[in-house]
Amino acid sequence: MANISASKLTEGNSVHIRGKLAFAVLARLIQGAELAASDQRKEMNGMNPIGKPHVTATIVNAEVQFADPNNPTLEELFVSERRYSSLKNPDSGPNYSIDSRTSNLPIIAIPSATGDGTYDQDESGRELAQGLDVTLVLRVYKPKSYNNRGLALDQVIVHEEPRYYNAGVINQAELAARGIVLNGAPRPIRATPVGNAAEAPAGTKVEAGLSFPAPQPTNATVQDPAQTTVAQPTATAAPVAVAVPAAAAVPASAQEETMEAKLARLEAENASLKDSVSPVGAPVATSSRNGGPAPQAGITYQG
Repeated sequence: MANISASKLTEGNSVHIRGKLAFAVLARLIQGAELAASDQRKEMNGMNPIGKPHVTATIVNAEVQFADPNNPTLEELFVSERRYSSLKNPDSGPNYSIDSRTSNLPIIAIPSATGDGTYDQDESGRELAQGLDVTLVLRVYKPKSYNNRGLALDQVIVHEEPRYYNAGVINQAELAARGIVLNGAPRPIRATPVGNAAEAPAGTKVEAGLSFPAPQPTNATVQDPAQTTVAQPTATAAPVAVAVPAAAAVPASAQEETMEAKLARLEAENASLKDSVSPVGAPVATSSRNGGPAPQAGITYQG
């Protein structure tokens, strides 16, 4: 069966689809300025903007977990049909993406530390790392302003010890090994986005709305190639010269893609699928849950 209409889906039915996490924003809502920028990218790529706060997830090597492989449900076939191939990473197998409008974050379940096969709810507030083996639990619903049915992301089941997205997070253990101890847990501070190239900070160039470090001169002269002298002012004395090891150049291939850049890339890839059966970019919403959904079959929660 192919090209199943969303109008044939049954509200309340769920679908489990498993794969490796490629990208996700699950611990917070995409809203405000971030939502406006995301919607603008979608419109530029010919996709429908989401328009409301939402969470998003993309998995690769995605396979629907049929409750009865010999008798798949319409909902399971509907989700299976809407997997797609990545243009940039064709070796990643079938991909599946969902943008879920919501005022509630999805439940994230992680294996219990007891090792007894049960799951605990992850309340760390941190984003899951790329590459984790996860199952997305989707629920069929009917939004008030939409004739067809939609899919909401209710839960994310992690099938291995969780790892988290650490871009910009200070490694305190490494600092402690060098005798530097920070009071409290450090956290990155989001910079105020610039409105145009004229407002970009010095040393920054803007390409296609994205800021990148400006090219640095290659003929700069340093007295000692292994060290750079940085002046640190003090209140009572003349500036003190502190020797700081020069940062080694990082190959472009080794630089990790930022979350914002990855989201923009995935949206651009999905834009090529707007005329196919893929629902990426279509209105997808989550209705509010009173007290949260019941645990899914085969998943036992502690607490």
